[in-house]
Amino acid sequence: MTVTTFKPDTAAQAADAVRWALAEGTPLDVAGSGSKRGLGRPIQTAYTLDLSGLSGVVAYEAEELVLTAKAGTPMADILPMLAERRQQLAFEPQDLGPLFGQPAGRGTLGGVVATGLAGPRRISAGSARDHTLGIEGVNGRGDLYKGGGKVVKNVTGYDVPKLMAGSYGTLTALTELTVKVLPAPEDGRTLLLAGREDAGAVAALTTALQSPHEVSGAAHLPAGVAARSRVRGVAGAGGAVTLVRLEGFGPSVAARVAALKEELGADAVLDRDESLAVWREIRDVAYFCPHPNPPPLRRGGDLSPSPASVGEGRGGGNDARHIWKISVQPSEGPRVAESIRWALDAELYFDWGGGLIWVAAVPAPDAAAAIRGALGAAGHATLVRAPEDVRTAAEVFHPLPDPVMALSRRVKESFDPCGILNPGRMYAGV
Repeated sequence: MTVTTFKPDTAAQAADAVRWALAEGTPLDVAGSGSKRGLGRPIQTAYTLDLSGLSGVVAYEAEELVLTAKAGTPMADILPMLAERRQQLAFEPQDLGPLFGQPAGRGTLGGVVATGLAGPRRISAGSARDHTLGIEGVNGRGDLYKGGGKVVKNVTGYDVPKLMAGSYGTLTALTELTVKVLPAPEDGRTLLLAGREDAGAVAALTTALQSPHEVSGAAHLPAGVAARSRVRGVAGAGGAVTLVRLEGFGPSVAARVAALKEELGADAVLDRDESLAVWREIRDVAYFCPHPNPPPLRRGGDLSPSPASVGEGRGGGNDARHIWKISVQPSEGPRVAESIRWALDAELYFDWGGGLIWVAAVPAPDAAAAIRGALGAAGHATLVRAPEDVRTAAEVFHPLPDPVMALSRRVKESFDPCGILNPGRMYAGV
């Protein structure tokens, strides 16, 4: 199929493109840089609305902790700018480009909000939805409109910015966003517990999260996953590792690390550089990327190769496994993980204190049924990476109960009555 691409430079041009598609009765594949194009159900359309031309920071009010930028602004531009002012997007946005075999750093602010993804700090800071204050965009009627504003408590009635987060471009083609930023932590350390089985690891993570020590990251890497880390302290542990992150002011971090290390019986403490590196790996699902991992990180940032990181064996090279993201009650995580291992040729690791399980499974016809059967009513599963034909045939997103699906259809019809914007990206007919 020959695809025609509209690449507007202004919000008004984006609105013109949607109005044209509406008049022609043809749907649009709404995209930014395309770094997450493999996420969701494939869209069958001959026209793409490429929003990557809408790029640039509109306003950065560091003192007010507010950033406004056009939707196509690369995260590679935004994050360093925030870091210069010692600020951050606290929900720790993921860079999933490499998971789909693309270069790192190609994601955009609009893509981050539209997919609603968040990294390990979600357990303490919330998701992208919680940090989205305002939006500007074009709905499926061709109307250019605004929702929200630049302060947190400015909403009366329908909270449109929160609705757009995680809508995958099915309701509005986002052209501009306002997000909340927060001070970046001065320091960070990670406690490492070696050799715990899944159940014992999740129990330790629960203890840490229920403590008064303000944990901002809680993950567990089984032995095979930990061995592929680029962080020497993790790869060299010789087995499974359980990780607990503490962030904040230097003296506070030191005191909390000492107290929690004794409480948990931790085996080691990763320094700031190692801590930053391992949580980037966890955030971006680096262990299941199709490219070999970089070499392990030495103290001071020096890099050197090691057998654990060259990408050989499971998880390295051209990894054709399907990737699933499973949200589950943390207490049910070990049971669900064990059920998946019994049913499929798969490996996995835990984030969010055991409430998020990333699974890399060898392709199998019954994989979706096995994973969702293992879950039962304990959570939901999303197929993150698989070939287009698999994503066309399978339920990529977890099936919704009938009342929720009916509500989703009504919301879609209110914003996009003719199904112009990313139709079927999440669910058939929505």
